[in-house]
Amino acid sequence: MTAAALPRSSSSATSGFAPPQGQPRGRALAGLTLAAVGVVYGDIGTSPLYTVKEVFGAGGVPLTSANLVGAVSAILWALMLVVTLKYVVLILRADNRGEGGGLALTALAGRAVAHKPALRRVLLLLGVFGATLFYGDSVITPAISVLGAVEGLEVATPLLKPYVLPVSLAVLAALFLVQRFGTQQVGRVFGPIILVWFLALAWTGVQQIAQQPAILAALDPRQAWTFLAGRGWHVLAALGAIVLALTGAEALYADMGHFGRKPIQLAWSLLVMPSLALNYLGQGALLMRQPEAIDNPFFRLFPATWIAPAVLLATLAAIIASQAVISGAFSMTKQAIQLGFLPRMVVRNTSASEAGQIYLPAVNWALLAAVFAAVLWFGSSSALAGAYGMAVTLTMMITTVLTYFVICDGWRLPRWLALGATAFFMLFDAALVAGCAVKLFDGGWFPLALGGLLFIVMSTWARGRALLLDNIRDEGLALQPFIESLQDPSITRVSRTAIYPVANPDTVPQALLHNLKHNQVLHERNVILTVVFHEVPALPDSERVRVAELAPGFWRVTLNFGFLDVPDVPKALALCDAQGLRIPVFETSFFLSRETVVTAPGLGLRGWRRRLFAAMNRNATGVVAFFRLPDNAVVELGTRVQI
Repeated sequence: MTAAALPRSSSSATSGFAPPQGQPRGRALAGLTLAAVGVVYGDIGTSPLYTVKEVFGAGGVPLTSANLVGAVSAILWALMLVVTLKYVVLILRADNRGEGGGLALTALAGRAVAHKPALRRVLLLLGVFGATLFYGDSVITPAISVLGAVEGLEVATPLLKPYVLPVSLAVLAALFLVQRFGTQQVGRVFGPIILVWFLALAWTGVQQIAQQPAILAALDPRQAWTFLAGRGWHVLAALGAIVLALTGAEALYADMGHFGRKPIQLAWSLLVMPSLALNYLGQGALLMRQPEAIDNPFFRLFPATWIAPAVLLATLAAIIASQAVISGAFSMTKQAIQLGFLPRMVVRNTSASEAGQIYLPAVNWALLAAVFAAVLWFGSSSALAGAYGMAVTLTMMITTVLTYFVICDGWRLPRWLALGATAFFMLFDAALVAGCAVKLFDGGWFPLALGGLLFIVMSTWARGRALLLDNIRDEGLALQPFIESLQDPSITRVSRTAIYPVANPDTVPQALLHNLKHNQVLHERNVILTVVFHEVPALPDSERVRVAELAPGFWRVTLNFGFLDVPDVPKALALCDAQGLRIPVFETSFFLSRETVVTAPGLGLRGWRRRLFAAMNRNATGVVAFFRLPDNAVVELGTRVQI
């Protein structure tokens, strides 16, 4: 809430780590597994559209039978070691009360090292940078997936090549335009469509393997080692292309809160991994027989009469893959707002039953503009492939670092075990980052530039917000002596309840001072309200409210929310009844302090960052909408604050 009303974040909601939640069974498990196929695996499921082509294109690998076997083997074992072993087996166990994702893991690691404040600050900054890289993925995934799918038109006939870019832009525009309606209805068909997609991947692969079974030698991990070792320094370019097969791995962890660990693991083990493996083997088998198919080995898997349906199916799969990262960007932004790293924005719930289905107009249109810019700048999926891996591999590396502290300091496992596992996965992460680094000037700069820009924005907001709170605390009056001075029976009190939202519950709200000075009003019931966002996804109603009586007619109320909770303040205040404080809805007014931030030199932020913070503060969404306050019960009083 503004000035006095900025929400605080805290790591003190709970101690330790949440116990494992019950796993679904039977029909519920099957339904969640199908849904996980549709939402979680859309991104990694569309990687076969361009990965093999890029290994022998941008990767600079000569198209020989030995290299085909080695490259396919490297792709398969990268999926096994990075996705299966690291994410499906290990990372999915690092849940924050059932939730996953970059900021959830950051909060978990921060709680694990809460006894080391300096290290905690470093991990929070590292996690925030990882979160900014996710936005790069949210831009590149729709662009490369839709372009890669629509490029199948060129396989049908070269005459359609001029239409690839306009059709791609039209599909992307339609995708972002429908976001405001929510994904509840569309989500019901995601699973079946992606299920058909994976079955098509497997079937086309099996057909080609049957004609060239020699490709099965790629199942031997020694083939991958021989291939990579034989590339010399050129192995970095090959790794930069192979990493495209791993894009979407972070989605396994990010979407854990929606589906649970077991459905995601089952979907990967029973359908996704086998289908991907068969398709990559099939593309290798096809190229061993027909090297000229390298122009688009994925669509060459299909008979000529099937190209049009294949393009349609691929486009639908690309849209679904894009939808997953767009929804993830909405969720990530909401988490960042409630953890204090971004200013308030308009958040609209698109489902009456699912609180997690949200729409942020500002984020939606910013993503659309960035996606259009990426499509028009790069022009093809091959050009975009150079930009794709950098954000993904750096995010993987950050995840590995954060998980180390969860294993060692959170789970209290032996340090040697945590170090061994971290070193093992860091070896792969470092190799993949190095492989993508060689594409820095071929597009790899794009997600880094976008992530760096967003990191500046998020760190500036967090630092400016901290300075703002420090200023309010330093210049404010101590609350307890002040309200004791108001107990004089000669002071007239008016009926009704006044609620004063504050960030620091120990200082007098500016709105209360203004009310007394200008309106000469003191209410019968005065509530000093603080909203605290904790570094856990959600809190039950039993932990939502804390009430303390400060003096006759004065109470301090603390409302606690997780970073995925909907901060509905009036609904939460109704829970005060159980703690002896009745707040009648129609007899209550909210008095808010609206700050005008005035920049001043030498107070902790450089000049341009002070101006940036002031601009963000001016344009932040109002407290009323963000905290669901009733419009007709709000009074705003202005104040000026220097930073």
